[in-house]
Amino acid sequence: MVSKNWRAVAVGALFLGFGLAMHSAENEENAASGVALTLYNQDFAVVRQPIALNLKQGLNNIRYAETTAHLEPDSVMLRDPSGKHHLQILEQNYLNDALSEALMLQAYEGKAIDSEVMRDGKPQTVRGKIIRSGYVPHYNAFQHYGAQYQYQQMASVDPAANSPIVEIDGQIEFGLPGKPIFPSLGTDSLLKPTLDWTLQSDTSGKVNAELSYVTGGMTWSADYNAVAPENGDNLDITGWVTMDNQSGKTFDHAQIKLMAGEVNKIQQAANGGFVFRAQAAAASDQLAQQVQEKAFDEYHLYTLPRPISLHDRETKQVEFIRASNVKANRVYVYDGAKIGQQYLYWGYEQIRNNREYGTEMNADVWAMREIKNSKSNNLGMPLPKGRVRFYRRDTDGALEFVGENEIKHTPTDETLRIFTGNAFDIVGERKQTNFQVDNRNHKISESFEIKLRNHKKEEVEVRVVEHLYRGLNWEIRDNTDNYTKSDSRTAEFRVNVPADGEKTLSYTAEYTW
Repeated sequence: MVSKNWRAVAVGALFLGFGLAMHSAENEENAASGVALTLYNQDFAVVRQPIALNLKQGLNNIRYAETTAHLEPDSVMLRDPSGKHHLQILEQNYLNDALSEALMLQAYEGKAIDSEVMRDGKPQTVRGKIIRSGYVPHYNAFQHYGAQYQYQQMASVDPAANSPIVEIDGQIEFGLPGKPIFPSLGTDSLLKPTLDWTLQSDTSGKVNAELSYVTGGMTWSADYNAVAPENGDNLDITGWVTMDNQSGKTFDHAQIKLMAGEVNKIQQAANGGFVFRAQAAAASDQLAQQVQEKAFDEYHLYTLPRPISLHDRETKQVEFIRASNVKANRVYVYDGAKIGQQYLYWGYEQIRNNREYGTEMNADVWAMREIKNSKSNNLGMPLPKGRVRFYRRDTDGALEFVGENEIKHTPTDETLRIFTGNAFDIVGERKQTNFQVDNRNHKISESFEIKLRNHKKEEVEVRVVEHLYRGLNWEIRDNTDNYTKSDSRTAEFRVNVPADGEKTLSYTAEYTW
């Protein structure tokens, strides 16, 4: 459980980091609007935007309606970057019941209003009393200080269970008779989510303040396209970042940064529902305009080279990496043992005495790509997690899709091993040839024969992975091929299988306990 004081300190430290990350002079010059965003690939973002205030000394009542619809109210920070004015928010209300028909109906529950209906092709007015509005607030629930905390986001109506009820001429009707006609709006009606502050200022005058807050409804992800030539395995790689704005607010000409890493964040509960998403693509107009990357705290920060406009309900792609002639070794792996779910909770004693354990066979040979993320391999940039799609050019020059998978955050000089699918022309076969248990002397002897058939026109190397699952004390003998001990329970054999040929591997494992 996280204490309130600890979370307050954490939020303060978080914004201190954001301030350091987004306050360089060169970035402020590039950001024409003065708005800066740091997007996280965990469905939230930090917004920093200028706000012009004309304050009197003492108490001020301020309303500000240029925030997102998913702002976290307790993350709000307001300051004067110049340090000339000391600002303190004494009270804050986050008003997010934006004006809607359902909300207006709620305001007139128990009262009569007119509705416009069409009869015989002519508009007529029908007056009815609103018995029930059908208004249902939309809540987002998230963990807050270790307990469930809910705050109101937007109005919505469930037409099936909460349709309006109207009394017309003494009769009750479910649903509105027509288009409702409301009196003029009150002064407190909201068209946008609004922050309502009671603000204390030590001096009077105009202040170019800075508002910062955490918001949901925004995220980003990385995708990589890797293209291989007709022959050979060296790749041309293009990386894209996709930014998704479902925050309820458009950001024009904002300086955008992307934070990659597993930042600890108390997440909001997901809400279902269909959302229409527009899409736009923005490729770099100059190769010199590249994404800048740097280590930041325990994470990595990527700064886009120029201001970007990110509209509400829009996804936008920006190229962030381009590399050519990247060496990608083709790797084949055969892991022939298939362990059924029925053995999920078995202990060593059960496993030792069951002859059939681990004898169910898997025939698939995995096709993988092994890529060194180094400068010598024309990469060497910390790679955010994302999906990698592989393509190969056909003899006619067309690109054909040949597999995809996801990678984790990968630092510089680490090796990517990416599964792309099962090899069509390489087949494995694995069978147990001997099994003996000597409980008196605490010994088991088990033998396997593994056959690999290669139907390709060239020789291939297959890495055969064997799991020594009957105990931690084991020794391999009578093996036809050399092996390496990958860990305390795994041995790996690397065998060459001839073109249009077969290779047989056998070994005996002896366990003691």
